[in-house]
Amino acid sequence: MSGTIYHNPRCSTSRKTLDLLRDNGIAPEIVEYLKTPPSRAEIAKLIADAGIEVRTAVRKRESLYSELNLADASDDELLDAMAANPILIERPFVVTDKGTRLARPIESVHDIL
Repeated sequence: MSGTIYHNPRCSTSRKTLDLLRDNGIAPEIVEYLKTPPSRAEIAKLIADAGIEVRTAVRKRESLYSELNLADASDDELLDAMAANPILIERPFVVTDKGTRLARPIESVHDIL
């Protein structure tokens, strides 16, 4: 099975998810999304494919979230903010042949292994 992880090596959840994929025989393509950010369209597709709300995919604990006053932002405004500031993208997203999940919690990835 092939897979892709939108990864931040500084994030323990992202590292644990990468280990989970490898432990299940998947050698995923690793996209360090802070170095190679997905486009707005790619972010929207990941969110839609994961079956989650746009707001769920935003890192609300990032200081930039409050600095940009995103608490009351629309989905379009949130997508624009994530595309312009990839640090706002919740992590990690995992894509396999069986689907897409935001690994929050990590156990949700089991659905697509």
